[in-house]
Amino acid sequence: MKNVNDFERVTLGFFPTPLESLPRLSETLGVNVKIKRDDYSGFGGGGNKVRKLEYLMAEACREGVKVVITTGGHQSNHARMVAAAARKFGMKPVLVLRGDEPQTYQGNLLLDKLFGAELQFLDPEGYFTQIEGAMQAHADAAAARGEKPMIIPLGGATALGALGYVRAVEEMDAQLRAAGEPAPDVIVAPTGSGGTLAGLYVGARRYWPKTQIIGVSVSAKADWFQTRISAMADDCARLLDWDQSWQPQDIWIEDGFVGSAYGVPSDGGIEAIYQVAQQEGVLLDPVYTGKAMHGLIALAETGRIAPGSSVIFMHCGGSPALYPFAQKLLEH
Repeated sequence: MKNVNDFERVTLGFFPTPLESLPRLSETLGVNVKIKRDDYSGFGGGGNKVRKLEYLMAEACREGVKVVITTGGHQSNHARMVAAAARKFGMKPVLVLRGDEPQTYQGNLLLDKLFGAELQFLDPEGYFTQIEGAMQAHADAAAARGEKPMIIPLGGATALGALGYVRAVEEMDAQLRAAGEPAPDVIVAPTGSGGTLAGLYVGARRYWPKTQIIGVSVSAKADWFQTRISAMADDCARLLDWDQSWQPQDIWIEDGFVGSAYGVPSDGGIEAIYQVAQQEGVLLDPVYTGKAMHGLIALAETGRIAPGSSVIFMHCGGSPALYPFAQKLLEH
């Protein structure tokens, strides 16, 4: 059986990221919460996609790619980090984003501009039928210019990218062992494209087989994620030459915390942002981590995460997305 170090990887992030206790939040909720600070991964503004891009950009460098194309929402952390990674290796970033062209560029959109990404905006209603063709058109144009293109899927959600979160579990296991602490009972993570959760499922089965993984959806319904993540976890295990598989029903997804839509702040998410900022001095964001923390809080308060459980919350970054929603946050 292979391990994550058997695969080519470029160095982008500052690892290991901290694994910190949140004592005041823990006391409030009656569970022992730690936070994995992948917002401190550093590169390109930080966030969880750095771990995936270490593997995906290694492939791009090996293949001589000149134009990297990807997609996401207006405040996509993934798109921002792909733009940064492309520039680090002398490649051109092209971002095809869901949403109308904005009047002002703030948050991740501002950073996309600073990285010099070519931006295309797709109408949100037609996005899902247009996105594959739009990215392929950019790839075809690059190839016609003699520049090798590479399309990175939404969120870097591939079996290869998921290795980054198998590695994250390995990293957390070493941190807990060094502190003389056992494996957590539960991991909670925001889920927007599924790659992070797939890697966590594979890593947990290897290192922490009794740990439950809960994905809090920020976009889609549970059944879509369960099918997608179980298949991606299977593919990731196969990369590792590991005879393991997952069924859709094995994947725990909470889809009641999305709010009105992806990328739109929810009342519960904003309340969670305020609570964690004021209890722990930790910044969450209204697109991803705020909604996921709302899920963790609600699950603890209702006993679905059992009292006294040890919980790791995966901080996937995203604080640049606070600023475009300043007025909404202040009005709450």
